Amino acid sequence: MKIIDLFSGVGGLSLGFEMEGFESVVAIDFWDDAIKTYNHNRKDKVGISMDVTKFNDELLPNIIKEHKIDGIIGGPPCQGFSTARLSNATEKIGKINESRNHLYLEFFRTVDIVRPKFFLIENVRGLVSANKGAFVEDITERFGGIGYNVSYKILNASDYGVPQNRQRVFFIGLLEGVFEFPEKFDYKVSSKEAIMDLIQSNEDDIQKYSTPSTNEYQKLMRNGKKTVKNHEVTIHNEQTTNVISMVPNGGNIKSLPPEYWNIRKYNKAFQRMNSVLPSNTIDTGHRNYFHYEANRIPTARESARIQSFPDSFEFLGTKGSQYKQIGNAVPPLLAKVLAQKIKSYLK
Repeated sequence: MKIIDLFSGVGGLSLGFEMEGFESVVAIDFWDDAIKTYNHNRKDKVGISMDVTKFNDELLPNIIKEHKIDGIIGGPPCQGFSTARLSNATEKIGKINESRNHLYLEFFRTVDIVRPKFFLIENVRGLVSANKGAFVEDITERFGGIGYNVSYKILNASDYGVPQNRQRVFFIGLLEGVFEFPEKFDYKVSSKEAIMDLIQSNEDDIQKYSTPSTNEYQKLMRNGKKTVKNHEVTIHNEQTTNVISMVPNGGNIKSLPPEYWNIRKYNKAFQRMNSVLPSNTIDTGHRNYFHYEANRIPTARESARIQSFPDSFEFLGTKGSQYKQIGNAVPPLLAKVLAQKIKSYLK
């Protein structure tokens, strides 16, 4: 089963689908750093850094001649609607701001050209309520107009084996059948369970594990590896370290003395992981969320663990770029669960 990944980033979605036996034929993203990381982690270097419009015009015709594409996956940016609420269904589809949403429309164009058995769109959960659900209407009607049965749901990654409370909406369209989303798992992995086996304080990027793995999640992430990369610790200045030390396990800015509450750099995002719960959302920033025990931000590897990237998956570029690559990604283990369910509809 072959897939195309559009707006792939480093390939969290691709990786999850590959875990379930899908083959990534091509992955497209405009950010060169992400594509370098994508290709670095794969034997077949199918990632291409280019604009999706150019891809559709120049490369897609040859790809569909050479391959039978079963699915198209990705997270196209969706950036708003006009406020008009029109009664005619055709007019409703036309009310999105096309200049701001050309990338979403290019995703649709790819699906329209290829007509795969399924497609998957991932986006922020706010998309569901934006403009009174206008985007949901557009996706279901636009793709429904070319034969797809579209299902959507807001999923929390922590319900599917990922040690992170990360809520995103997923749209899945099938040419045959109506997709039903998988049941939640019974157990949630905590922040501490996810990263407690990683070295606490070392300035080297490549390190040996200091302790054996202590649970199934750690074993899964290590997958037999002896060393770990992207685990360079950030050394904060004394003032920052002292401020972080005031925040207890699971605490936030309100745990600080009141005189810190209105200081700009100590904003509402300023908080420490709760060791017994899944992490809060790992995003592209990394300056205001701290290790549950150490007085520092998580390393790139710890963030990748929380996103469910295996330790064998290496991130290239500067530390800032690595954090952004990790924060932008779809958790591979969540993608794997969805891929497994989608696969059951393709038999």
